[in-house]
Amino acid sequence: MEDILRRGRFRKARPREVAEFTSSLKADRKIFKADIMVDYAHVVMLAEKGIIPSEYAAKILSALKAIEEDGYESVAHDMSMEDIHVAIETAVIKATGEEIGGRMHTGRSRNDEVATCIRIALREDILRVAETLLHLMKTILSIAEGNVYSLSPGYTHTQHAQPVTLAHHLVAYFDVFYRDLERLISTYKRVNMSPLGAAALAGSGFPLDRLRTAELLGFDGLVENSMDAVASRDFAIEILSDLAIVACNLSRLAEEIILWSTSEFGYIDLDEAYASTSSIMPQKKNPDSIELVRSKTGRIYGNLIAALTIVKALPYSYNRDFQDLTPHIWDSIEAVDSSIRIISGALATARFNLEKLRRSVYDFSTATELADTLVRVANLPFRTAHTITATLVAEAISKGMDPSSIDSKLLDEISLKIYGRPLGIPDEIVKSALDPIKVVEARRTIGGPSPIEVQRMISDRYRRISEAYEVIRGLRCKLDEAERRLRAIVDSMIAKV
Repeated sequence: MEDILRRGRFRKARPREVAEFTSSLKADRKIFKADIMVDYAHVVMLAEKGIIPSEYAAKILSALKAIEEDGYESVAHDMSMEDIHVAIETAVIKATGEEIGGRMHTGRSRNDEVATCIRIALREDILRVAETLLHLMKTILSIAEGNVYSLSPGYTHTQHAQPVTLAHHLVAYFDVFYRDLERLISTYKRVNMSPLGAAALAGSGFPLDRLRTAELLGFDGLVENSMDAVASRDFAIEILSDLAIVACNLSRLAEEIILWSTSEFGYIDLDEAYASTSSIMPQKKNPDSIELVRSKTGRIYGNLIAALTIVKALPYSYNRDFQDLTPHIWDSIEAVDSSIRIISGALATARFNLEKLRRSVYDFSTATELADTLVRVANLPFRTAHTITATLVAEAISKGMDPSSIDSKLLDEISLKIYGRPLGIPDEIVKSALDPIKVVEARRTIGGPSPIEVQRMISDRYRRISEAYEVIRGLRCKLDEAERRLRAIVDSMIAKV
């Protein structure tokens, strides 16, 4: 097939090796529909502005509809084509003749065209990942709701620190994923801006209506400066950064699921659907799907670093280097979306060993509350109380005592050594300070693990989920309505001829 781009400037045909090396046609499958929509909008605008005759526009639009119906494969069979944009334009010219089809690209460059297509495809993906993330967050809340009284060890440095509840632990993950969601929605606002009409870099001498094409395509506004419109890829780096943070947070949850499913912890039992076995060790139940969530984080980080490196030091405006950046976006989108789904499904079907979690907190993780009690009851400076309590814990461990064996007599013995006098705190107060249930119930400050406070947080988080769904629904409805209107205009223009 004749190369409509090279035929004027060059005399030699490119070797197939060069053509395939420079072609993005395979990767462009992702933006096929977006390119068709951009073509629709551009041609409609050209006709409305009188830049091309309406009857020509109708024939071009009719050819585009046929290409859309036939699908990507109908134009992507020749891998010597540089990209999907040229492939579609070539097919339109073949269908309508160059006198008509050759006018489709008037006032437009592939530079602004591809930037627009990427943004159209990406905004849909952002909403899809946001909805997947919301589903995970609902799953987390559902589990938390039934476990506000389920004691669980809280960790620092992977060591028992203080008692909390399983619900409190899970709400912590909800909150970090909620911030991920906020970042995605914030990035969406900067992605959903139209570069179309910037042409190669300096706009066009034709009276293009950039605001009209932005409206037809459901954009919220323009990437105004024509050089910025074609040169900027910060929107791509931003979404890759957002996705890398999501992956980081998923990896932390994945690691805890993996640790908690070991024989040493035994806090969680994954459903068989999310586990695999060994080819040699018949007894094995491995958390392979969760391990892959953890590993994909490295790949997603790599996509971000690759994008930053590709864009680094590129002079303004457009450079072909951008072609190698775009696949990293789609790879991260799919890796994050699938990872969220795996974690969500694994949590929804897992069984928590609540009894083992409960037993785990009956250790000296309540020591902080005992130190706080010495401050409140005996009016000690906290540092003194901390020293007395730490010495008491060391003494108890050396004698093989558990917290239930600690009484006011032993406390007074330690206090006498450290502080020079006994504290005389009643036995029931000492016992209460070392009781995990009472310790958790006492943590009623905002965000604490008290069942009352956690129930409040869960109710608040359900409200946030409802509000987030409404925001996403509104954004999606706007895009759907814009597409519906554009298709109606296209059909109307075709019908008039």
